[in-house]
Amino acid sequence: MSAWLVDTHALLWFLADDSNLSAAAKTTMESGAEVLLVSTASLWEIAIKSALGKVVVPDDLPGIVRAEGFQSLAVTPAHAWAVRDLPVGPHKDPFGRLLVAQACTEGLSIISSDEQFDQYPVTRHW
Repeated sequence: MSAWLVDTHALLWFLADDSNLSAAAKTTMESGAEVLLVSTASLWEIAIKSALGKVVVPDDLPGIVRAEGFQSLAVTPAHAWAVRDLPVGPHKDPFGRLLVAQACTEGLSIISSDEQFDQYPVTRHW
């Protein structure tokens, strides 16, 4: 069994059964044989976007994420500090950079459509 860090948009697309989610990502996420991790940073990002009216999500999204079998990955001081070691150029989004730092620190692959992640030392699954 392997563990995957699920990017924010991949999580939202999975929960909404959105066709933007690639077939490969959907298969991995539906298999039940994988540990799927959702970063606290992703929930924070969704909360901000929800408050700004950029995305509509259920009020009980954290509970739905748990009920769907996703496990939580807390942001640790080591994750936050690892951001400083990432090249600045490829990805300027702080949430994306934190997810990359978490994936690097924890030795995780990331499920994401974001091709900018390919410029970092992480394996991206899409």
